[in-house]
Amino acid sequence: MSTLSRITPCLWFDRQAEEAANYYVGIFPHSRIHGMSRYGEAGREIHGMAPGTVLTVAFALDGQAFTALNGGPVFTFNEAVSFQVLCDTQEQIDFYWDRLGFQGDPAAQQCGWLKDRYGVSWQIVPRQLDALLTSPDQARVDRVLSALLRMKKLEVDALVHAAG
Repeated sequence: MSTLSRITPCLWFDRQAEEAANYYVGIFPHSRIHGMSRYGEAGREIHGMAPGTVLTVAFALDGQAFTALNGGPVFTFNEAVSFQVLCDTQEQIDFYWDRLGFQGDPAAQQCGWLKDRYGVSWQIVPRQLDALLTSPDQARVDRVLSALLRMKKLEVDALVHAAG
C-alpha cells in the first residue's frame, strides 16, 4: 500500500478537474484516481455549481498525491508554479514532452518548460541536469546553460556535449 505525502498540491480548475486527473493518470506510470467528492446543495449560492458536479478529485501521479478542485473561473494557472518530471533518458523526455504538451500552448515551450492543455506548467528535464548546472567548473555551467537556453524540448546529448 502506498503512503501519500503530507504535502499535496491542489490544482484549481474551472470545471475540468475530473477530465484533467484522468488525463494525467493516463500519462504517468503507477498512477490512479483515489476518490472524488461532489457538490451538494450546501453553499450553492456561493459556488454556483449544480448538485452532483465534481468538487474534488484525489489522485496520485507516480506516487505523488494531488488534488484537483473544480472551483470555477476565479483563478487560473501561471508559470509561477510548475511540476518537474525528472527523466532518465531522451526517450522519457520525448514521451512526457509529447503527452503533456499535446494541445498545450506552443508559445509557452522554452528551456524544458511547457504548458499542458489545461494551462498547468511542467518542466521535462533530464535527471542529470542538476549535476550539470551545479558543477564547480563555472565555464562548464555557462556552456550548459547557454545550450539549454536555446532549446524548447531539452536534448540530453546536446547538454552533455556542451558540458564537455
